[in-house]
Amino acid sequence: MCSRNDTVFKTKKQNSNSKETRSRRSEAVLLTEGNPRRVILSFALPIFLSQLFQQLYNTADAWIVGHYLGDRAFAAVASSGSLVFLFISFFIGLSMGAGVVISRYFGAGDSEKVSRAVHTNVLVSLLCGLLLAAVGVAATPSILRLMKTDPDVLPQSIRYFRYFFIGSPAMVMYNSLKGVMNAVGDSRRPLYYLIFSSLLNIFLDWLFVGPCGLDIRWAAIATAISQTASALLCLRQLSKKGTVYALSPRKLKINRAILTEILRLGIPSGVQNSVIGLANVLVQTNINTFGDVAMAACGAYSRIEGFAFLPIMSFSMAITTFIGQNLGARQYDRTRKGARFGIVTSVLMAELIGVTIFVFARPMVSAFVDEPEAVATGVLQCRTESLFFCLLAFSHCIAGVCRGAGKAFVPMFVMLSVWCVLRVIVITVAMQLSHTIQLLFWVYPLTWFISSVIYLFYYLFSDWIHGFDKAQ
Repeated sequence: MCSRNDTVFKTKKQNSNSKETRSRRSEAVLLTEGNPRRVILSFALPIFLSQLFQQLYNTADAWIVGHYLGDRAFAAVASSGSLVFLFISFFIGLSMGAGVVISRYFGAGDSEKVSRAVHTNVLVSLLCGLLLAAVGVAATPSILRLMKTDPDVLPQSIRYFRYFFIGSPAMVMYNSLKGVMNAVGDSRRPLYYLIFSSLLNIFLDWLFVGPCGLDIRWAAIATAISQTASALLCLRQLSKKGTVYALSPRKLKINRAILTEILRLGIPSGVQNSVIGLANVLVQTNINTFGDVAMAACGAYSRIEGFAFLPIMSFSMAITTFIGQNLGARQYDRTRKGARFGIVTSVLMAELIGVTIFVFARPMVSAFVDEPEAVATGVLQCRTESLFFCLLAFSHCIAGVCRGAGKAFVPMFVMLSVWCVLRVIVITVAMQLSHTIQLLFWVYPLTWFISSVIYLFYYLFSDWIHGFDKAQ
C-alpha cells in the first residue's frame, strides 16, 4: 500500500528514504488496495470510535446538566437537539461533498487537485462557520418558540443554545478538517484528537456545573472549548509539510472549478440533511405539545439512539470514501464488493443493537431521567422504533454509496420526499385523528421502510457504478 503512494504522488526528489516519503506513507492511506473487507473495517473502526466520543459531547452535557440542575435543565439541553442538527446539517453536507471530491482525486493520484480541493474546502468551511454562529445566535429564541418549547424550559434552552452557537465555527471547522483526513484514508488521527477533546469536555462540564455551581450556559461553553481544541489539533496535523494535503495559509483561496464540484456533490447532501433536520424539528414541535415530561423522555431516547446510530454512520462514511477512491482509480469490481460488504455488515450490526435496546430499554432510559412517567414514555419509544434500525442502516448505507459514486441528488430526492414531506404529512394527519404520542414514534419506522424500498430498487437496477464517468 505504501509503495502505491510513493508512485502515485511523485515529487521532484524521489528518495524513498526521505522524510517526505516516510511522512506520506504514514499520513495518507489508499483504500484501493488490499482485501476490501479488511480495508473497510480498519477504516470504519476509527470513524466509529470518533463518532462514539463525539456523541459523548452531547451526552455529557445532558447527563451532567440533568444531574446537577434538574430534569427541566436536562429537557432544555436534550429536547432541542433537532434544532442543532437543523442548523449544522447543511454545512456538514458540504463537507461530505468536499470529502468525495478529495477522495476521488486521491484515488486517481492527482495530488495537485487534492491540494486545491483541501484549501478551497477549508476556506469555505471557515466562512460557513462564522455565518452559522451569527444566524444561530440571532435565530435561536424565535425558532425555539416556533417549536412550542415548554415555557418553563424555554429560558434555559435559549441560554444554552445561544452559547452553543457561539462555538459553532470550531464545530464546523473540526468536521471539515476531519473530513479531509478521512478522505485520504487517515481515520486514526481524528479519533485521537476527539478522544482528547471529549475527555476535556466531560471534565469541564463537571467542573463548571458541579463544583463551580455555574448555570446551563457553561455546559455550552465547555463544549465550545473542547471543539476548539479538536479543531486546532486537526489544523496542526494538516499544516505539516510533506503530506498529500499540506495545508498552507498562502494557498487558502477558492478555486472556482473545485468549488463547483464540491457544491455539486455537497449541496444535495446539505439539503438532504437540512430537510431531515427540518422534519425532525416539526416532530419535536409535536412532542413538545405533550409537555416537559415527554420532552425529557424523548430527549433520553435521542441520546440512546445517538449511540445506536454510530455504527450505521461509521459504515456509511467509510463506504462513501471507499467508493470515491476506488471509482477514482476505476476499480469497479472492487467497488461493488466493498459496497455489498459494508451494507450487509451495517444492517446486521444495526439490528443487533436494536434488539439490545428493546430488551434493556428501561435501564437505559432510567440512566437519563428519573420520573416514572418520563421513563415509561422513553421505553415506549425505544420499543416502538429500535427493532427497525436495520431499515435505517440500509437507507443510510445506500445513500453513502450514492454520494461516493457522485450521485448525491439521489439520496437528496429520497430523503426530501420520504423523510421530510411524507413524514410531515403523516404526522399532521395522525395528530388530527388522535393526539397520541406513540403515533409520532411509528412515523419513523414507516418512513425508513419506504425509503429502503426505493433505495433497494435504485441500487439493484441503476448504473450508479459509472456515475463519475458519465459526469465527465
